[in-house]
Parts: sequence; structure tokens; C-alpha cells
Amino acid sequence: MKVVIQRVSSASVFIEAQPVASIQHGVVVLLGIANEDSKDDIDWLCHKIANLRIFSDANDVMNQSLLACNGDMIVVSQFTLHATTKKGHRPSYIKAAKPEIALPLYEAFVKRQQDVLGKPIQTGRFGADMQVQLVNDGPVTIIIDSKNKE
Repeated sequence: MKVVIQRVSSASVFIEAQPVASIQHGVVVLLGIANEDSKDDIDWLCHKIANLRIFSDANDVMNQSLLACNGDMIVVSQFTLHATTKKGHRPSYIKAAKPEIALPLYEAFVKRQQDVLGKPIQTGRFGADMQVQLVNDGPVTIIIDSKNKE
């Protein structure tokens, strides 16, 4: 699994001009699922995301996690995170999981992240054409690949 985590002061997701998710202080997580991803990837990523110290403390140092600051989260599925661009100019998405594999993993990721955070999180809609609006706070953007645990 690959994720792009953006710390936000506000974010919203729209489908056909209708709002489906909206938060103020927290993170937007763009989630890309590959064919070989599993529950182990979900568990590791959800714990990592919830505990990343990317929020400012009283001394304005990034020393607080999403859990510590009680921030909110929006998760948006994004198969394009698994694009390969080695050949030509048209990205290939062969590494991205097909919907029949990706959807159950996406749903499991959302459920596990809610369990880790101890509260509901908001989402886009899997497979939908979405418009994501956000104000990246910092800007802080973190990219994590569960297969490359750096």
C-alpha cells in the first residue's frame, strides 16, 4: 500500500458537486492499493499514520500525532499512486489492485483506522470521480509505502 498524507487546516471531498466529506484540522490520506497488499499492510500503516508526529506542540515543533491532537481524517482511494511511468508517456496502472481486490482492502483500512483513532473517519467513495479540496498546512506532505518501511 502506498499513502500520501497531507496535514490540513481544512479539506473536503465532492462527488458530482455534492459534499461527501469535510474536516477542519487533521489529515487527508490518499490510499493506493496494490495486488500484493494484505491485512499486515493495513495494520502497519494505520498505526504509523495515527502516530506520526506531524502536528505542532506548544513550542511550535512537530511533536504531536493525530491521536494526540485529536485531529480528523479523510481517506480517499487513489489507484494512480501505483502508476509506473518507465515506458512512454502514458502511465501504466498494472500494479494497482483491481476493484474486486482493492475495495475490501480499502474498507478494511478505513475500519482499522477508525479503531486505531477511536473515532469515525470520513471518506470519499471508492471508484468515484471525486474533487478533493484542501488547504495543506505547513505544507506537510508525507509519502509512505508499506513495502518499503523507511
